[in-house]
Amino acid sequence: MTYVIAQPCVDIKDRACVDECPVDCIYEGKRMLYIHPDECVDCGACEPVCPVEAIFYEDDTPPEWKDYYTANVDFFDDLGSPGGAAKMGVIDKDHSMIAALPPQNQE
Repeated sequence: MTYVIAQPCVDIKDRACVDECPVDCIYEGKRMLYIHPDECVDCGACEPVCPVEAIFYEDDTPPEWKDYYTANVDFFDDLGSPGGAAKMGVIDKDHSMIAALPPQNQE
């Protein structure tokens, strides 16, 4: 099991979760952040610090955002397990589902 970043993160990318993650498994795409499912240790440190409440334990992801699990997993298909987000910087791509979304309201 792992944590999932969902729709509220799209076009927001607050990064508080990145600062809190003890294993550096939250990677930054063009429009949202992604949790690497193989690097996440399920500590949950990221969830309470997310100001837009975009992070969920896999089994607790709201039904309307269940596809975000696949988006988080598939984002790493061609990257493999880089072993830490800090050395990667912003990755110039997003999962196709995220890339296809209209711009999100940034209230």
